[in-house]
Amino acid sequence: MAAHDAAVSMLRAARLERTAIPQLSDTFPHLDLATAYEIQAAQRADFGPVVGWKLGVTSRAKQVQVGVDSPIRGFLATEHALDHGEPLVCAEHVNPRCEPEVAFVMGADLSGAHATTTEVLAATAGVSAAIEVIDSRYTDYRFTMPDVVADNSSAGRYVLGSPVPATGIDLRLVGVVMQKNGEVVSTASGAASLGHPAAAVAWLVRSLAEHGEGLRAGDVVLSGGLTAAVPVSPGDVVVVTVDRLGSVELACR
Repeated sequence: MAAHDAAVSMLRAARLERTAIPQLSDTFPHLDLATAYEIQAAQRADFGPVVGWKLGVTSRAKQVQVGVDSPIRGFLATEHALDHGEPLVCAEHVNPRCEPEVAFVMGADLSGAHATTTEVLAATAGVSAAIEVIDSRYTDYRFTMPDVVADNSSAGRYVLGSPVPATGIDLRLVGVVMQKNGEVVSTASGAASLGHPAAAVAWLVRSLAEHGEGLRAGDVVLSGGLTAAVPVSPGDVVVVTVDRLGSVELACR
């Protein structure tokens, strides 16, 4: 428990002081995913109410690369959200990077150990293009998977486009383009997230069920980065466009 509390304190200091720290696994060599999720949960009290969730490592290729067989998750609180037109203040973060995502806004509660993609879509009020700003608190952006999970899966900020109904849209096939300062920096399709963004959300529901939790109506879910994250600095402008879902823009200062 002392090590657990020390890890929470280290991450809290890194976040508040905006100063990178060595990865926790260097200090706590026996850190595993289960303990990392406990450390993550212990940090919820530092934030406002949980308003949603975020997924990471949803690419099968990335899972193989880093040696895991499932995604990871983190929580979203009120302070993580950026409004339309609100800039990202880079100085408020340690290692800000942007990635394109498909976001879900839930229209109904959903929980259970056997949640399916179909149930996710039925419970969804709308989907939108989104930019997630991930922000690892670790030196040189170096970490293991337990390190990332303990650091709330690198949650930083996010901004959503205008949600549209998911009915009639095959989210596997939507094309995704991310631009930085007017140049295309990455492209993907929705299938980059576990084969279907809603499949990633279904995994989230099943994972939360193991801890007696679920999704609530109104929750925002970021279904996982669809391309590699791109570092940003003051003056940059990032635009993400998703076929049939529209665009969202984020200015950095």
